[in-house]
Amino acid sequence: MSASSAASGAESPENTQNTETTESTEDRRRRRAQFLRELNEARELRDRVQPRRARAARMRQQMRMRTFRW
Repeated sequence: MSASSAASGAESPENTQNTETTESTEDRRRRRAQFLRELNEARELRDRVQPRRARAARMRQQMRMRTFRW
């Protein structure tokens, strides 16, 4: 009897921990998605405010991609 009660006691924290891990993973993904949305919005705003700098950054990125070796 003590072995079965110990086993059931061991299962409960694992289930709780698994649920917490799942929730934290979902929460982390939600926070990451929000961060990426804000980052993209900030980049778009910067591109509108500083068009010359944005164009130069695009050109540098294109040059980087052209010289990249697979």
